Amino acid sequence: MTFFTHDKSFYRSLFSMLAMVALQNLVAYSVNMADNIMLGNYSQDALSGAATVNQIFFLVQQFAIAIGNALVVLAAQYWGQKRVEPIRRLTGIACKLAMLTGVLIVALCAIFPRQLIGIFTDGEAIIEQGTAYLQIVQYTFLLFLVTNVWMAALRAVETVQISFYISVVSLIVNVSINYILIFGKFGAPELGVRGAAIGTLVARILELLIVLWYLYRKDTKIHLLADGFWKRFLQGDRLLRADYTKTYIPIAISLVLWGVSVPMQTAILGHLSDDAIAANSVATTFYQYLKVIVVAMSSTSAVMIGNAIGRGDEMRIRSDARTLSCIDVAIGVILGLILMALRQPLLSMYHLTGHATELALHLIVIMGFIMMGMSYQMPVSMGIIQGAGDAGFTMRMNMISTWLIVMPLSFMAAFWWKWPVEWVVIVVQSDQVFKCVPTFIHFVRYNWIRKLTRE
Repeated sequence: MTFFTHDKSFYRSLFSMLAMVALQNLVAYSVNMADNIMLGNYSQDALSGAATVNQIFFLVQQFAIAIGNALVVLAAQYWGQKRVEPIRRLTGIACKLAMLTGVLIVALCAIFPRQLIGIFTDGEAIIEQGTAYLQIVQYTFLLFLVTNVWMAALRAVETVQISFYISVVSLIVNVSINYILIFGKFGAPELGVRGAAIGTLVARILELLIVLWYLYRKDTKIHLLADGFWKRFLQGDRLLRADYTKTYIPIAISLVLWGVSVPMQTAILGHLSDDAIAANSVATTFYQYLKVIVVAMSSTSAVMIGNAIGRGDEMRIRSDARTLSCIDVAIGVILGLILMALRQPLLSMYHLTGHATELALHLIVIMGFIMMGMSYQMPVSMGIIQGAGDAGFTMRMNMISTWLIVMPLSFMAAFWWKWPVEWVVIVVQSDQVFKCVPTFIHFVRYNWIRKLTRE
């Protein structure tokens, strides 16, 4: 037995998949950034209205990630055994859940649009713009959920290039339509926020069509749309559905509760001062761009470990996991140092007040250290441990850390103790560091290795 994995094919698979998933995440994040920039140049109310709707979409994303991650956990193990029929059935189960979730969310948005947007703002002009945006963009939620299932199934069998290409096409189409319809270019009507919504809707439709075309014409691994798929889709499989539900529930609880906490944490910082809002916005933007690599490492680790468990060699599972965890540490140190080293040139692109600039410099350094902690605990807890089938540990850890520690302390630090902005940010983001301890303790016990496949 060796501490690290020496199989060169392991590293080729790891880094090629990591690069593709990271690029996909980067492009997808850039779509939202482009929307914000273009709407910001059109109207502040339009930007704010779309931003409030994006809070709803953020929760939709958590459901989509949970549905997809649960599929990857199970499908990756079956792919390690090169058994494709269970993967097809599991994909059908996940697709039905995505469709049901999407229909319910769209119905809520259609029936209670103003009430949902009113949760995030009481500005009448913003509510009007947000309602106009939501009336069109609500249908993208269903499309996004279903597309995410197909791409998760492909990711489980180590097919990730198509996801990157889809994201690039989506970015180009969305930005082009936004430019034409938001501002009324080339003789098109000037639709403002509705134009942005139409661009997003067209991009989501195209994403779904491309992934379906790929599955029908190009996929040679699992043939998801082969003869008999729709029969399997309608019939389902009672045992596999039970396996999927058992995996999905803790992942969904963990992600949705975390998703609810994020706007609350943003609101805490938003009540401190205008300079604090600006500084945190700038620091978080840079942090989010580098975070896509960490998220990609989590997704990649889940597939790699799932495949290893499917093959059934426990010594290899352990060495693969140790290798991945050490790479996580190295990536975290590199990303943290990059963030700190580039803080001056990055801030030179913004026109902030002197105090806001000083705050932003401090916050970027803080986020650099936060990045180092997150780069270990997230890929290990949500990638390796959860990807190996132990979703309950991640759920319990996130619930305790977020709702029993971070949220109460953040409120007290900001509103009771009146701590400086830097210390409030440290408290708000502290779980990304202290969760390293329980993650490491649980990791070295190796009792998270769960064989979930059925014979």
